[in-house]
Amino acid sequence: MKHLLIAAITLLAIATTPARAETSSHSLPLYTTIEHQPQSATLAALAPEADPEVLSLALAAMRCAQAHGVGTSAHRLAVIDYSRSSLTPRLWVFDLARNQLLFHLLVAHGQGSGGDIPQHFSNAEGSHASSLGLFHTLNTYQGSNGYSLRMEGLEPGFNDAAYSRAIVMHGAGYVNANAGQQMGRLGRSWGCPAVRNAMARPVIDVLKDGQFLFAYYPEQKWLMRSSLAQCAQARVRRKQEEATRLASSR
Repeated sequence: MKHLLIAAITLLAIATTPARAETSSHSLPLYTTIEHQPQSATLAALAPEADPEVLSLALAAMRCAQAHGVGTSAHRLAVIDYSRSSLTPRLWVFDLARNQLLFHLLVAHGQGSGGDIPQHFSNAEGSHASSLGLFHTLNTYQGSNGYSLRMEGLEPGFNDAAYSRAIVMHGAGYVNANAGQQMGRLGRSWGCPAVRNAMARPVIDVLKDGQFLFAYYPEQKWLMRSSLAQCAQARVRRKQEEATRLASSR
């Protein structure tokens, strides 16, 4: 499965508390086609604290993956902005089918990535660093860190070793805002996007089994060399050009 997902992508042309309580997953119809997914402006309106350019890139990366057959039925997207302080909530979880922001939370980065604001990212085993890019979520399991969510990275050379490195979402006691304020940074993982223990199960349960997680930092090597990142940036540019043409025609 892992190799099939990565092969599809390689073919590309180029807090603390929930922000909003989740409703029943059967209460409204799910939009599974790319055309019916919300625009980035919708996500920006739902999450005004987030960088709209990061949200646009995340949504575009998801659509690039879906256009190549990966996660075509996914309707939830998690976005992590690692360019922000670890002491501020920098994880957003969206339900794209219902146009809802489900969670806005603190999230830890890997100790190999740096202090309060990470600046180093790696795909290497033993680096204990976070990885950038788009991940496709898999199954859950009960591990040494409790209830956890496996993920596969979709960007060769940047995050495709996530599964073998056991980069998973899990809860952790070191994701503690009060302790973080005293240290000047949040506690750190070995590369995993860890959340507060109390929030691990609800967040994981909405992201498991074929959803997406996008991790961002303005690292030029990733933005310039990842085919998926290039595809996402091209989609964003096309949307901006279309908006400009539409505005000028009025």
